[in-house]
Amino acid sequence: MKLAVRTMISLMLAFAPGLAGAQGLDPGDKTVIVTPDDPNMALATAKARSRLDEFLALSEAPPPGTDTFKLKVKVRDGHVTEHFWVIPFSRIGAGFVGILANQPEGVHNVVLGQAIEFTRDDISDWGYRSGGRQVGSFTVCVMFKKMSKEEADAMREQYGFDC
Repeated sequence: MKLAVRTMISLMLAFAPGLAGAQGLDPGDKTVIVTPDDPNMALATAKARSRLDEFLALSEAPPPGTDTFKLKVKVRDGHVTEHFWVIPFSRIGAGFVGILANQPEGVHNVVLGQAIEFTRDDISDWGYRSGGRQVGSFTVCVMFKKMSKEEADAMREQYGFDC
């Protein structure tokens, strides 16, 4: 079945502090294809957006023991939408700018390591590390359900996910 609209979400978890461009990319980076109406992904995105202001305030004054603040943003190219982690990011005017931290697979209008501008409406998730554990990254928790139990458990353990 071929969908007219395809949504791709990168599992690249961006674990390495200071990750920008191609530095520190995890060779296990995966892209998961989900339908635009996937209810679990919609709930994860809604949860992330409902707490976005809290995350942004924290990212501007990170407490000790926190690092790797990242945003997941959507990029459209025709009928294809792909979501990417952006690390680092900063506010500019009414929007944001950041470095694309994933290799595009479905869209061809951006490249790994490119600085992109985006708006709040483009943000689909956020995350950071605190005390070695992942906070946020709600969409990643949904993607774990699409992996084998062994693979998901290994990633949870290795990277500190509690979902």
